Amino acid sequence: MTSSYDHRVLALAGMAQALQQVRRIAETGQSNLAASKTVLDSVFRIDADSVTAVYGSAQELVPGLRLLRDYFQGHLEDPTLSRLGFAVIQLERRFVADQQMLTTVGNSIVALAPLAHNQGSMHPDVLASLGKLYSDTLSHLRPRIMVQGNPHYLGQANVVSEVRAMLLTAVRSAVLWRQLGGSPWQFLLAKRAMASSVEYYLG
Repeated sequence: MTSSYDHRVLALAGMAQALQQVRRIAETGQSNLAASKTVLDSVFRIDADSVTAVYGSAQELVPGLRLLRDYFQGHLEDPTLSRLGFAVIQLERRFVADQQMLTTVGNSIVALAPLAHNQGSMHPDVLASLGKLYSDTLSHLRPRIMVQGNPHYLGQANVVSEVRAMLLTAVRSAVLWRQLGGSPWQFLLAKRAMASSVEYYLG
């Protein structure tokens, strides 16, 4: 039997998966292609019929679900991820309050969707466009997301673009989390229910 938090944890898993790739790209200059593609594809699935359809399937979110399990059990190896997660949730609140920015981002994603469909969401031109979109819009909101990593890689334009693109995907999942009724209070008041839902999806 599943709990009412099932779909919400999928959105959180999407955010966690995106932020794990932010950290990986910033440290190594490379992402995990499968994990990244799942969350990048979600940006273009604006009218998906269900939460699972946003990400393709729950199976595609196993890396993010494992991160959530580690977080709820107090075993998260990279504590920076939880800090980034809370910062993204705060940023999302300011983002959805700015109607002009919401419209700009939405229209830009719709315009970019044909290229992503034809070339794939991991295509360098798609990543560059998503990165620029983040830089032109959400990066001006506060709190500004500060990403630390290897200066060698963070000095490369393509790496910075990919980091920003992945931050945009993290915000996309945070928007979904809020739309499903998620709130920061649930990290304090509903940990057990969310942890149970994570275990359900991990099998």
